[in-house]
Amino acid sequence: MNGQFDLGRSLIIMGLVLLALGFAVSFLGRLGFGRLPGDIRVEKPGFTFYFPLVSCLLLSLFLTLLMWLFRRR
Repeated sequence: MNGQFDLGRSLIIMGLVLLALGFAVSFLGRLGFGRLPGDIRVEKPGFTFYFPLVSCLLLSLFLTLLMWLFRRR
């Protein structure tokens, strides 16, 4: 039973962190994700391909560090 409580609590905390991050990216627009050097963008007439490679790597690193901090507690 205690393991389920810890899982639920962790999911709530992660959800709140993701909500705060989403709010920051959407409304503040100051993080620069999607426009970093190394993000792939190919534009041709009638076709646009965009993949934010470096932005995804930085976000993954941030979330990994965040999860590491939560696991230490």
